[in-house]
Amino acid sequence: MDSPYDGLLEHHDVVGDDSQWAFGTDFEDPLAGVDTTVPAGLDAAELAAYCLMLGDDALVLSHRLSEWCSNAPDLEEDIALANCALDLLGQARLLLARAAAADPSVVPVLPEGSPVPAEDALAFFREAVAFRCHRMVEVDNGDFAQTMVRLLLFSTVRLAAFEQLSTHADPVLSAIAVKGVKELSYHRDYAARWFVTLAQGTEESARRLAAGLDALWPLYAELAAAYEAGPAADVVLDQVLAVAGVERPDRPPRAGTGHTEALSRLLAEMQVVARAHPRGQW
Repeated sequence: MDSPYDGLLEHHDVVGDDSQWAFGTDFEDPLAGVDTTVPAGLDAAELAAYCLMLGDDALVLSHRLSEWCSNAPDLEEDIALANCALDLLGQARLLLARAAAADPSVVPVLPEGSPVPAEDALAFFREAVAFRCHRMVEVDNGDFAQTMVRLLLFSTVRLAAFEQLSTHADPVLSAIAVKGVKELSYHRDYAARWFVTLAQGTEESARRLAAGLDALWPLYAELAAAYEAGPAADVVLDQVLAVAGVERPDRPPRAGTGHTEALSRLLAEMQVVARAHPRGQW
C-alpha cells in the first residue's frame, strides 16, 4: 500500500452498502427532509449564485481560522477560534447545499461512480476562478491582532446581512440566516472584545492592531457592498472604534476585483486529498 488512503478506495458495490465518501464535511445530507423547491417569483440561478457567495466566504474564512489550531496565544483562544471556524463551516455546508439544490448546474461534474455529495463537490472540486468569495477572507491570517480585525469586520457585515435575510422569500435561506445570527453575534462580540483589549493594551499590541486594520480596511468596502449590509454594520464598527480609541482608517478601497493569489494557495492545500481520491469511500 503506497498511501494510507489507498485502503479507502476499495469498491463498495454491495446492495445496501452504507459506505460514504471519505473526505467530506459530514455523512448526512444537511438539507435532508427540507423542501428545497425554489419559491415562485425567485430566480433559481440568482438564488444559487447568492448562496454560493455566502457559502464560499464562510468556507474560506473557516479554513483560515482553522490554521490557528494549536497556534493561538493560549488554549482558550485556540478553542474559541476553532469554534468560530466550525460555525462557519456549518454555514458553508448549508449554503452550498442550498445552492446545489436550487441550481444543480453549478455543481462540478465528477468521475462516474464518485460518491461525493453536492456541497463537497462545490467545496473541493472547483477551481479558484469559480469561487465567489471576497478578498477579505482570502488573504493570509497575519498575526493574532490582524485575525481579530478581520473577524470583527467580517462578522459585523455578515451579521447585518443575515438579520435582513432572516425574512428572505426563500424559506431555506431564511432558516440558515436565523441559525447564523446567533453564531455571528458571538463571533462579532468575541472579536470586538479583543479589538478593544489590544487597542488599550501595550504599545506593541496597539501597533499590531493598527497595522492589521490598515491592511484590511481597503477590502472592507467590497465586502460591505456585496452583502448590502447597510448602515447597521457601520454603526457597530464606529461604536467599537470609539470605545477602543481607534480612528476609522482613511484609506481608499483596493482597486480591481477577482481573487488574490492567496486563494489559489489555500485551495491547493484544502482540496489536494479530495481531488486525488474522488471515489474514496469508507
